Amino acid sequence: MSKIHAAITAVHGYVPDYILTNQELETMVETNDEWITTRTGIKERRILKGEGKATSDMAVPAVNGLLEKRGIGADEIDLIIFCTVTPDMPFPAAANILADKIGAVNAWGYDLMAACSGFIYGLTTGAQFIESGMHKKVLVVGGDKMSSIINYKDRATCIIFGDGCGAVLLEPNEEGLGVMDSILKSDGSGCPYLNIKAGGSLLPASHATVDADLHYAYQEGRTVFKFAVTNMADVAAEIMERNSLSGDDVAWLVPHQANKRIIDATAERMGLSEEKVMVNIQRYGNTTAGTIPLCLWEWENQLKKGDNLILAAFGGGFTWGAVYLKWAYGS
Repeated sequence: MSKIHAAITAVHGYVPDYILTNQELETMVETNDEWITTRTGIKERRILKGEGKATSDMAVPAVNGLLEKRGIGADEIDLIIFCTVTPDMPFPAAANILADKIGAVNAWGYDLMAACSGFIYGLTTGAQFIESGMHKKVLVVGGDKMSSIINYKDRATCIIFGDGCGAVLLEPNEEGLGVMDSILKSDGSGCPYLNIKAGGSLLPASHATVDADLHYAYQEGRTVFKFAVTNMADVAAEIMERNSLSGDDVAWLVPHQANKRIIDATAERMGLSEEKVMVNIQRYGNTTAGTIPLCLWEWENQLKKGDNLILAAFGGGFTWGAVYLKWAYGS
């Protein structure tokens, strides 16, 4: 009997209409377009506007688009893994809220929090349910409304992050296509350098924590950059070596969109030309768990059945990792 792999059989994404440009940010904090572009590669990012709009509201069109492409109903989904650091509420899980909104009446689900590595953590986790035979259709969603936790007076973070969501469907495959290997890592000693200090059990919300701006994302940029540029490149190279892949064998690098310099360093370490690297950071910024599925969505029409893809990410926690997958559909 052929080994069962978990293959991506559909992908879709959603980004809000509102575009926050570097020029608009110049009116909000002391910065300029050249400074932002040189250091990050970002020109604009999308922001979810409107009263009562949450992360799950971006997931709904992403998932509905995916279901329509695949030609299935939401009631056929077995499991929803929602990768996010900005759930609608502390509880219930955004996965449960999403299931109700789309009519996934036969699915159970949970949220997975691994910051910018969330999607590859979720993809690897979802694959286990397929490979074990427990489930046939697993929905992995990566999305964040980062604007809800960003202080637009903090130049270190407000220039980087945007809102967006992407989703993939995992199904069994016996053709040797799908998720082939993964390496996931974490290091909690990185906590002081990238975090939200208040709102958890350590510092519950109070007038003092709100007044001190402790409910916004905090980042010590130089330290995070140093860790990210090394570890993301290392883990991408490691998964290639473990699977005897050269740069010629890899069709695409699908990197987390945190910083163009980190993406370039990872591609260089892998021996890939920039034509093989998915980059949309200039238009969307860092959507945290949304970046990798949004790339897959945007490049879907260029992907061919059997293509070797390396997905790589680094995020708060610290968390990082890489996934090697063989694309399962296309020309």
